[in-house]
Amino acid sequence: MLAVLSLMALPILCGISWRIIRPGGLDADLTRQVLTTVVFNLLLPALVLSVLWRSTIGWESLKISLFGAGIIGLGVALTWVVARVWRIERRRLGAAMLGIAFPNVTYFGLPVLEQAFGPQARSLVIQIDLFAATPMVLILGAVIGRRYGEDPGAGTASLFGVLLKNPPLWAALAAAALSLAGVAMPGWLESMLGTLSAAVIPLMLIALGLGLRWDSWHWRNAPLVGLVLALRLAALPWLSVGLGLGLGFSGDRLAELVMEAGMPCMVMGVVYCDRYRLDTAFYTMAVALSTLAAVFSLPFWRGWLA
Repeated sequence: MLAVLSLMALPILCGISWRIIRPGGLDADLTRQVLTTVVFNLLLPALVLSVLWRSTIGWESLKISLFGAGIIGLGVALTWVVARVWRIERRRLGAAMLGIAFPNVTYFGLPVLEQAFGPQARSLVIQIDLFAATPMVLILGAVIGRRYGEDPGAGTASLFGVLLKNPPLWAALAAAALSLAGVAMPGWLESMLGTLSAAVIPLMLIALGLGLRWDSWHWRNAPLVGLVLALRLAALPWLSVGLGLGLGFSGDRLAELVMEAGMPCMVMGVVYCDRYRLDTAFYTMAVALSTLAAVFSLPFWRGWLA
């Protein structure tokens, strides 16, 4: 597992180095926005279509979605319990709730699981992302932002508008329909989708490195960041074992799900912190440290579940 993570280190380090060196004078955040826009609107839909079209969509897909939604719900519940016994400033509490509840299921989870379990893990990652994590982060993430930050004035209808303007989600729905209808994928299309899909993981990892901000660390954030890491990387994957067993998963499938539950904080949470004026400096510190800590926690879960 350490060998798998070491293979992922180079593109992440390239992203971190870009933030420091700024080749061509290009800002790291702008570069990351361009990369993630290309991945989200073109490359990831190609990967989704390629994987889900050839996958079996059925009862297991529903259970995978329930698992993903359950882990996010447990994360919110754990944060709420902590807030009952530990007085936390509202803006920081909202950022902590985002970090604990939402794992980096795709940008970190997809390359990790594919390297650890093979290409068959792609389907699980995509289903958790598109049928659980994405709808919940678009809706529940906005609810958390409004509850603990400042409402920028976006209406409820706009939340569903964003959900509908989601190319990977539309690709997933189209792929599911084609799979259920038994339509065979043309060879030329399979080749084209494979070419586009091959760029997803390296660009995701570079974007992850570009998103790790090291200039906003402060020691006052350390105790709460430590708690976020403990819940995100230890408590939630431990609880997810019971959830996965309860849904009937076992073997490698259970291991894949538990590792997804133990992924670091999602990078996209920075967008919600900025938009709703939560504690962005705290959140970026949590993202950076949880990503580093996951290098050690994920091999533990992989070995324990083996």
